[in-house]
Amino acid sequence: MSYFSLDPSMIYLNHAAVAPWPQRTVAEVMRFAQENGFSGSVSYPDWMRVESELRTLMAQLINAAASDDIALLKSTSEGLSLVAHGIDWRAGDNIVSIAQEFPSNRIVWESLEGEGVEVRLLDLERSAEPEQELIALCDQNTRLMSVSSVQYGAGYRLHLPLLGDYCRGHDTLFVIDAIQSLGAIPFDLAECHADVVVADGHKWMLGPEGVALFYCRPALRERLKLHQFGWHMVEHMGDFERTAWEPARSARRFECGSPNMLGIHALHASLTLIHELGLERIAAEVQTNAEIVIDGADTAGFRLLTPREATKHAGIVTFQVPDRDNRALYQGLMKNGVICAYRAGGIRFSPHFYNTGEEIERAFKRLTGLL
Repeated sequence: MSYFSLDPSMIYLNHAAVAPWPQRTVAEVMRFAQENGFSGSVSYPDWMRVESELRTLMAQLINAAASDDIALLKSTSEGLSLVAHGIDWRAGDNIVSIAQEFPSNRIVWESLEGEGVEVRLLDLERSAEPEQELIALCDQNTRLMSVSSVQYGAGYRLHLPLLGDYCRGHDTLFVIDAIQSLGAIPFDLAECHADVVVADGHKWMLGPEGVALFYCRPALRERLKLHQFGWHMVEHMGDFERTAWEPARSARRFECGSPNMLGIHALHASLTLIHELGLERIAAEVQTNAEIVIDGADTAGFRLLTPREATKHAGIVTFQVPDRDNRALYQGLMKNGVICAYRAGGIRFSPHFYNTGEEIERAFKRLTGLL
């Protein structure tokens, strides 16, 4: 069965950037738009049911205890900002992270330096044992560690349980940007002991931009100072004539205004596909495709930037063509219908479960044709 209707001349290997929508998602967005154009918000109760179902699907995706622990935000950046500017920092506190993080997971912490908060960054490119070296950067003043489950550039996949165990045992908040793993590989909140998990839906979850999963451990969410307020974040939402208010006890307290119902319907449709197929199956196919990319890079004599070990990568594989302008080669690939990215100084392929080995082989043929 074909789940996508992509241009057949195109080889789409860019799910680590912005993914195409499955056919069911395209159909749902069209249906929702037609319904709204015909009858406006008459079906709003049904829309709220889809919103509730999306929270449930997201909770299942990360093995959260309850859908009340999930907030629907606009982006990963928004979620990380809620945490960064919700904590009561003290001068001398420090945060541990990785130098090669995506800007969203670096700038937000650097914005706290004016409050006397130090940001300690591990250079992943010089690290032989990243998990141990991240722990070594921590001390008695480390309030928070923030990492990506999978690095966006070279695709390094961290062993999250090791980091989570350390943070839980040392009263350090553990924040995970999971945008490069959710929808591609299983994620277990109980195993990694995360306090916060955040991920926008437009990559491996196959949804639109503008809707993000935000999990916050219940004991933490009431400690985070709120900076955004509105009708949607109060406990008695919908009781518009009530003048007394308090923040919602659930994670909805982080959603100040009207929900993005169009995006919610789209991401809901995409996640139903992921849940129907099952993450174990998807992860196996993502891993197989990653191995095919690694083999293709090896056969062509390219320099692999992504770790070879299966446990140290997910769907991202980045490589360099020696003695060539890799940015120019990336641009040539794009012009020849191979949709990929230029990251970490190399060419990044990020195939999903539905890509085939034959497509990946054709992508390498188009690349070698540019040499």
